[in-house]
Amino acid sequence: LSEPRVKMRFKCFGELDAPDWILAEISVLSRISSVRMKLIVSQVINSLKGQPMDYAKVAKLTSDAGFEASEIKAAVAALENVLVNAAKYNCDDVVLENELQQLGLPREHTVSLCRPYKEQKESLRESLARKTLKLPGLDSVKWRAEATLGSSVCKDLTAASAHFQVGTDGKEIVFEVSEEKLRVLHHELVAARALLESSGA
Repeated sequence: LSEPRVKMRFKCFGELDAPDWILAEISVLSRISSVRMKLIVSQVINSLKGQPMDYAKVAKLTSDAGFEASEIKAAVAALENVLVNAAKYNCDDVVLENELQQLGLPREHTVSLCRPYKEQKESLRESLARKTLKLPGLDSVKWRAEATLGSSVCKDLTAASAHFQVGTDGKEIVFEVSEEKLRVLHHELVAARALLESSGA
C-alpha cells in the first residue's frame, strides 16, 4: 500500500492543500506542450474576464495530446480553479510557479502558465472583484410607526409596529415589523456595526 500524501499548504489555494481533483489533472495538463499551454491559459483568462470560452480553439491546441472532450473540459476547469484562486489570494507569479512545480507540473509548463497570469493578474483581479456577490444598494427608505392603544376587546392592550417601504434595484419592498422584532433588529445592527468598526481598526 502506498503511503498517504503529506498535507501541504499553498498560497495559491489560500494556505490550504491542493484539492485532490486538481492533483489528478496535473498529469493531464502535463501532456499539453508548454507552448500551447500559454495559449490555452490566455484563453482561460479571457474567459474569466467575461469573454466566451472558445472550446473549439482549445480542442485544436490540445489535439497533439489526443484529448477527448471530457479531458478538455477538465483541463480548462483545473486551469480556471488555479488562476481564480491565485488571483483571489493575490499570489505572486514566482510563488505560483514554484507551488505548481511542487504539485508535479513540469517547470516549462509552469513558466508558460505564469507568464500570462503575471501580465493580466491585476485586470483579472479587478474582473473577479466585479463578479463578487454584492447586495444592491438602497435607493430610498420610507417608514412610519403605528401604535394601537387598546381595542373594544381589551382596552389596556398596547401594540406598536413599524411599516417600511424600501426601494432597491428598481423595485419597492413593503413590510411590517413588530415592536419586539424591531428591537431585536436594532440590537443586531448595532452589534454588526461595532464588529465591522473593530475589525477595520
